[in-house]
Amino acid sequence: MPQSNTPNLGAAIKQRRKELGLNLAQLAETSSVSRSMLSEIERDNANPTFTSLWNITRALGLTIDELTARCVETIDLSIEHQSAQSTPRMLSDDEGCELRALNPVATATEFEWYELLIQPGSALQSDAHNRGTHEHLSVISGQLSVILQEQVESSARAGETLRYAADVQHEIRNPGDTVAQAFLVVHRPAALRG
Repeated sequence: MPQSNTPNLGAAIKQRRKELGLNLAQLAETSSVSRSMLSEIERDNANPTFTSLWNITRALGLTIDELTARCVETIDLSIEHQSAQSTPRMLSDDEGCELRALNPVATATEFEWYELLIQPGSALQSDAHNRGTHEHLSVISGQLSVILQEQVESSARAGETLRYAADVQHEIRNPGDTVAQAFLVVHRPAALRG
């Protein structure tokens, strides 16, 4: 998983300490920073004060700039490219609705997001998802209506978003006379992912 752009000082300090063959007690003695504080800093549970950081880097034989440069080296700057041909595509039985899965497989337990194209007069019908699941439908072009349990209906045009419980029977319908395009995000609460 790519790391955030926040420098991971703790990991860089731990890596340098191990390179020098020092344990926490030895670094604590040479840096005048307590062993427990060093442990918290290395686990990113605490941020060092400037004085502590200065003492730690001196004990490790580094400048603060050199330590920061080590942090930058650990940041993942890769970009994953998924071609249109390898993007999963699903069609409804009547081929009036097309869903293109845009999320990586690893995130599917938490959320899924799709590009949705619905032909005029067609509808994407869904049974109830797991309890607590919600959908977020953002219309890019055209018009779409969401109908919950064949009772409650709301419509949205380009630039508008509908958010609704998806743990009931629901459908997304194109009542217009042009193809409608939208982004659909399906979100499951944390309790459902365990």
